[in-house]
Formats: sequence, structure tokens, C-alpha cells
Amino acid sequence: MDQLRQSLLEAPIIEKGDYEYFVHPISDGVPMLKPELLREIVIKIIRKVDLEDVDKIVTPAAMGIHISTAVSLMTDIPLVVIRKRQYGLDGEVELSQETGYSESEMFINDVTEGDRVLVLDDVLSTGGTMCAVLDALEGIGADVVDTVAVIKKAGPNQLDETDHHVKTLINVRVEDGEVVVVDDEGDD
Repeated sequence: MDQLRQSLLEAPIIEKGDYEYFVHPISDGVPMLKPELLREIVIKIIRKVDLEDVDKIVTPAAMGIHISTAVSLMTDIPLVVIRKRQYGLDGEVELSQETGYSESEMFINDVTEGDRVLVLDDVLSTGGTMCAVLDALEGIGADVVDTVAVIKKAGPNQLDETDHHVKTLINVRVEDGEVVVVDDEGDD
């Protein structure tokens, strides 16, 4: 059985204002993340992306870290975490992210011109974070080899009007208090 699909179908739904929001171990860290679910996701990511030419895995903090760490351990590809804190290190690049929920600054270290990167994140919703990350990496001169979000919330997002393409493992929407799977295979 596909554990990612099943875990989403069983995900609790909470209301934030007028918005129905699913709570999931991949996107929220609760309920508990079971190793077999993380393992399934990592295997699906490794099968879906071209890792041959990747120098670094890049992920925005915070919920992409556990997925990217597991992929890094399985592939021996170093991991770069885009942080919400400025460190002032040489070569640090600032980017502004704007999502449907918030607006903030993020900082990229250890990515330089010519680096070949895989961008990984937990959820693609409004596309604001992913768009900002991809634009910043392009500005640095990095070569984005592939981009993956585990879960995509169906509907329009900020990436629709760009040349950026994000692969996903599963596409869902929340409808009448339940998660509905739109596409089991996600986007290629």
C-alpha cells in the first residue's frame, strides 16, 4: 500500500480562518513521522529525479530538512539548508519569500555559480517560497538540475507563470473537511 497516499487520506483537517488545512508529518512534523513513510518518500524522490549531475541538495528551512537529510544520507550528496537567519558569511545571498501565509527573508550559504543543485521541499502550495528559492539560485548562477516537492496542493500557484518546473510525488486538495488525492503520481 502507498503509505504517502494513505497518510494524507487520514490526515487531520484544521481550520485557519476560512482555510481548511491538512496536518501531516511531512509538512508539519505532526503527527509522528514513521520511518517507513520517510523511506517510501525518499525512494520515490530518488527514482523520480536525475541525481547523476547533482553536486548539492538545497532545501528551505524547516520542513524540507528531514526529507533532504534522508536523501543526502542515501545518495552521499551534500545538503545545503536555506535559513531564515542571517549569518553574514562570505557569499551569503538574501532572498525574500512571500507565501499565502507569511512574508520573510531567507539566506543561502554554500551555493556558488556553477553548482549543480537539486531543490527539495515538503509542500508546494502558493509557490511563493519555491519561486523565491529558484530565482535566487538562478541569480547566483547555480544550475538547478531538478526540483521536487513531496506534496502539491492542487490549484494555481506563483510558479504557473514562470519557466520553473517542480516535480511532485502526489497532488491533493482539501474538500469538505477531507483530503482528496487529485493525482497519485504527482507531476513529472
